[in-house]
Amino acid sequence: MRAVVIARAGGPEVLEERDVGEGLPPPGEGEVLVGVSAAGVNRADTVQRQGRYPAPPGASPYPGLECSGTILALGPNVPSRWAVGDELLPVPQGVSLTDAAGLPEVACTVWSTVFVTSHLSPSESFLIHGGSSGIGTFAIQIAKHLGIKVFVTAGSEEKLAACKGLGADVCINYKTEDFVARVKEETNGKGVDVILDNMGGLYLQRNLNSLAVDGRLFIIGFQGGAVTEVNLQPMLARRLTIQAAGLRNRSLDNKALIVSEVEKNVWPAVVQGKVKPVIYKTFPLSEAAEAHKLMEESSHIGKILLIP
Repeated sequence: MRAVVIARAGGPEVLEERDVGEGLPPPGEGEVLVGVSAAGVNRADTVQRQGRYPAPPGASPYPGLECSGTILALGPNVPSRWAVGDELLPVPQGVSLTDAAGLPEVACTVWSTVFVTSHLSPSESFLIHGGSSGIGTFAIQIAKHLGIKVFVTAGSEEKLAACKGLGADVCINYKTEDFVARVKEETNGKGVDVILDNMGGLYLQRNLNSLAVDGRLFIIGFQGGAVTEVNLQPMLARRLTIQAAGLRNRSLDNKALIVSEVEKNVWPAVVQGKVKPVIYKTFPLSEAAEAHKLMEESSHIGKILLIP
């Protein structure tokens, strides 16, 4: 079996493709063995590579949060719906097995955060920071499918054009515009109902200032730092809520519940062609370092995949 191994904490150059044991590991209780067709690259992988995001106890030490593939073997007490040869999650009809690797992390993150926890609803408004990212491109599509007005921020005209093409209503270049002022302008001073934020500390005050009465801010990353000073008065004045969560450290039962909800609520939109995986580039497994470099440059639009 071959895998990408983090030789030591550091830059992309520390990633090595290696043989990591003879033969295939037998699946354990309730597990399946998957022949991987493609794997998504996520920013969390780059943070793990740097030594700042260790794998939780019992998890694989190899970087990677999502993949697509085919079941090769079943462990004891696997639910009867699964059989050798099945494509996981299952793969939605109309999506290739390779492209499907770009769906699990974004679908589970967006659905479990802004829809399940923040209760984003039709007729509300939604600001997505990093609209051209894998999560952003998915969030735009599913929100528009559900009748929500979508605002996005991105750092180039090319990225903003891609977001517009996916359905975003208001596209803001954060390098040349004040997103707070633009949000207030577009909402007649009201603000948006929900914000999905990957920046953390750097944007916290501005996010609070951008929210409408009863607005909800959901933080899923700290690319702008985890420490800041903030004026909390807007929270009291407008009944604002700050929420934060990730997927990786959840229990298996909780992850299974999220996946079940995604299959029930999101997969039909994918089958209908209303939501599609946006794949920017694929790399062979041996070029994982190049994939990480591209992720950290943030020049991509959509998902980056590794192909074994």
